[in-house]
Amino acid sequence: MGVNIKELEDTARNCRKNIVQMIHKAGAGHPGGSLSAIDLIVGLYGTEFRFDVKNPNWSDRDRFIMSKGHASPAVYSMLFELGLLDQNDIDTFRQLGSTCQGHVDMKWTDGVDFSAGSLGMGLSFGIGCALAARMDKSSRKIWVMIGDGETQEGQIWEAAMAADHHKIGNLNIIIDRNRIQNDDFMDVQMEIGDIGEKFSSFGWAVKEINGHDMHEVVSALNWASNNNTEPCAIIAHTVKGKGISFMENNPSFHGKAPDDNELAIAMEELS
Repeated sequence: MGVNIKELEDTARNCRKNIVQMIHKAGAGHPGGSLSAIDLIVGLYGTEFRFDVKNPNWSDRDRFIMSKGHASPAVYSMLFELGLLDQNDIDTFRQLGSTCQGHVDMKWTDGVDFSAGSLGMGLSFGIGCALAARMDKSSRKIWVMIGDGETQEGQIWEAAMAADHHKIGNLNIIIDRNRIQNDDFMDVQMEIGDIGEKFSSFGWAVKEINGHDMHEVVSALNWASNNNTEPCAIIAHTVKGKGISFMENNPSFHGKAPDDNELAIAMEELS
């Protein structure tokens, strides 16, 4: 059966609504990077990602590592669509004791494979998971999502070098290239340059896409999933705050909740 692009796009739209609502209700959170990443996450879970909703801790499942863990609403909205989280879980986002913590945390949430915090660690963790799969003679694949601001971390490039050295063909990275980080646009803070060329020079296979074109997303994910000889990097060019006019390309919504009026506008636009 072929991939239904429209269903994936509809799911992404529903996820966007839940992202904005849970951040508004919490009065805190990171909408910009959640909205830029959600098409990629929906595309992954809807096509190439091997998992079992009824058994989220299945040992041979693929692993998804959300290294830019502050974009947790994107992950939670996807897990909600899959039925792994319920309405109360996402309604209590960022509350003390909630299943949905501010950063993704594998101790709190079924379906989360990595406890995030400081940026830069996820790719190294992914290498460990990929090598463990190799030792287990397992076919599971490891998918890591990082932000482009995160590529300013030196640990990312140490990990990239190690992945090539060990020829880790079951490791795939998705880079959310939205060009904005915590404080401002990347070219103001510290521009990283051509990320694709950098990963290519480290021995990775690289594909660049429009991260909001679901056809391109699905095609790239399939390409990475079927390349088992070298680590793969998908450079997804995205728009921070995608889908909500006043959040798009607006650094102030990296980590700010919408107020009541902004929520109403956002929900109208997403309808």
